[in-house]
Amino acid sequence: MSVNDIAYLPENPAHDRAIEQINAEAFGPGRFTRAAYKIREGGPHERDLSYVAVHWGKVIGSVRMTRIAAGEGRALLLGPLAVIPDWKNLGIGRKLLDIVVTKAKEQGWGVVVLVGDEPYYGPLGFKKIPYGQISMPRPVDPERLLARELVEGSLAKLTGDVVHEDRAVKVVA
Repeated sequence: MSVNDIAYLPENPAHDRAIEQINAEAFGPGRFTRAAYKIREGGPHERDLSYVAVHWGKVIGSVRMTRIAAGEGRALLLGPLAVIPDWKNLGIGRKLLDIVVTKAKEQGWGVVVLVGDEPYYGPLGFKKIPYGQISMPRPVDPERLLARELVEGSLAKLTGDVVHEDRAVKVVA
C-alpha cells in the first residue's frame, strides 16, 4: 500500500459503481437527505471536473463537481469527496480536491462552494460564506457553508437560493 502507486484520473462511467459504494460507506443512507444531494438531483455532475484516485485498478477515492446557480452567480459545488477507510489520512482527499479546483480555475470558473468542516478545508483556501448570502434547499449549518473564490468578485454574485444550474431561471435578453 503506497501512495506512489495511486493514479488520479478523470471520472468515467465505468467508475460509477465504485464511487457509489465509497459514498455509501462514507456518508450512509442519510446522504440522500442532505442539501447538497438535493441540488445534485437537479442535473448531472461535470465528469470532466470529477476525479477518482485509483490504486492498481481499484477506485479508492473520488470527488465530484456540479454546476450551481444562485442569483446572478454561477459556481461549482464540490462533493461528495470521499476516500475508502484504509486509505484515509494519506493526503488523497486533499490531492483530489487540489486537482479539481485547479481544473475549475483553468476552465474559468470563479468560485467553488462546498458544505464541510472549516478546519479541514480552511487551509485549502475555503472560507465561510457570509451568513444569509445564499440559501440551500435543505437545512445546512451556516458555519459549514464554505467557498473558495478563484476569480475575485465571483462569490459576491452568488445570492439567494442555490439550485443546480440546469434548474436556474434562464434570463433572455
